[in-house]
Amino acid sequence: MSTPPPRSAFAVFRSLYWRLAAVFLLLLAVLALIYVYVTAYTAEMYFEDATQRLNAMVAPSIAHKIRPIVNGAVDPAAVRRLFDDAMVINPSAEVYLLDTAGAIIAYAAPDSLIRRKSVSLAPVLSFIRGTATPPIAGDDPRSATGRKVFSAAPLEDDHVLRGYLYVILGGEEFDSVARFLLGSYALRLGLRTMWLTLAAAAVIGLIAFRWITRSLRDAISAVRRFQNGDHEARITASSGREVGALATAFNEMADTIAAQIEQIRTMDILRRDLVANVSHDLRTPLVSIHGYIETILMKEEGLSREDRDRYLRTVLRSTERLKKLVDELFELSRLEASDSRPAPEEFPIAELVQDVVQKQLILAERRGVKIAIDVPRDLQFVYADIALMERVFQNLLDNAIKFTPAGGTVTIRLIPAGTDVDVTVADTGEGIPRDELPHVFERFRRGRRPEEDQSAGAGLGLAIVKKILDKQGLSISVRSTPLEGTAFSFRLPSHRRDAPAVIAS
Repeated sequence: MSTPPPRSAFAVFRSLYWRLAAVFLLLLAVLALIYVYVTAYTAEMYFEDATQRLNAMVAPSIAHKIRPIVNGAVDPAAVRRLFDDAMVINPSAEVYLLDTAGAIIAYAAPDSLIRRKSVSLAPVLSFIRGTATPPIAGDDPRSATGRKVFSAAPLEDDHVLRGYLYVILGGEEFDSVARFLLGSYALRLGLRTMWLTLAAAAVIGLIAFRWITRSLRDAISAVRRFQNGDHEARITASSGREVGALATAFNEMADTIAAQIEQIRTMDILRRDLVANVSHDLRTPLVSIHGYIETILMKEEGLSREDRDRYLRTVLRSTERLKKLVDELFELSRLEASDSRPAPEEFPIAELVQDVVQKQLILAERRGVKIAIDVPRDLQFVYADIALMERVFQNLLDNAIKFTPAGGTVTIRLIPAGTDVDVTVADTGEGIPRDELPHVFERFRRGRRPEEDQSAGAGLGLAIVKKILDKQGLSISVRSTPLEGTAFSFRLPSHRRDAPAVIAS
């Protein structure tokens, strides 16, 4: 069981909750700054719009009263009166006379303050014709790049256009004072709004994130408990789609891991049992071999030929038993290897059964057991791995013969079942107790036989049968009646299938 590392004092601030809160507060701060900027910009646009609308008639009014251009020439006295009247109407205004090309021909300001010699006439004409919506900004002669709202009017002499009266509505002094006041108001308004918004949003956001991440904290707690060995720890399902999906995925994973851990424990128990059983089954014939060979060597001159032959036959039986055990262990491990694959083909099942029976007749006759075959004529071919199926019939027959008393019968029955063939191997032995039926296909599971039965196997025959049929997508079932006998049944397909059907037992 692993112990989680100690958490530092600042670890809590690296949690998802605080990171989400920090991102949320940062977004709020950015939005607040954008709000301040938009507010200030909107206020400035509103100020310029109001200024231009309120002072739109300044230039036309002055141009109507005073004619600064007479007979095509500028009248200095009229120009001075024009400038004076403009200052009376709007002290913050700056007045300029333009020719028809936009060049500045007169102004009331020191030459050092003038940065342009001409202005663009496009906004002037748009203002005079009323084709644009205020605020309309024109070139500021006192700035190389600046633009300001203005009032303009055409200047005519004898109905001939001689130039334009161009009035900047917010001069430099007014502009600096107005911008200071506007900036100060907007700044105060924006800052107050920003702080109030941030404070309210921070409180609401922290509470909301606390509530939102509650399910995640519960999930983390369950994961840590599971990590520390509490394999019953699960995440309580949440109504949230994402967290609920996470809880479901973790719980399914935890169930799988817990099942695998239990399976590993079971496999470990089986492994220990396997080692114990193999050790016992190997030791018994080895002890017998060692004992008889040692006896032969020690009493070499005193043994009769009959005793020597009897001892050697006993050693031979022990070596055969040992060889059979090793072969079965090797075969079972080969079948369990993932790279072991069957090679199915079509073959006559009736002929295979006849061949296997002929090989088992000697054992059956020695034990006084009769073998009967029930096979209909013209039975169709089956599709399976012929070598593996031969091993299945050998193991089933060997098992049935061993558990059938003298005078009993072992029957192999092949019955057509549509396009398939049902196979049954039945005996007339004492049967299998009900509590042992679920375990008959387990490794080293031996049936109850007399102690003097020296032909007892290692208990791997039926396990090999089950593994062979599993490899081919087939299943085997067993039914048994005490004192009447046992029958093993499975079904073989009579043609190739893309996905062999598994017959439920």
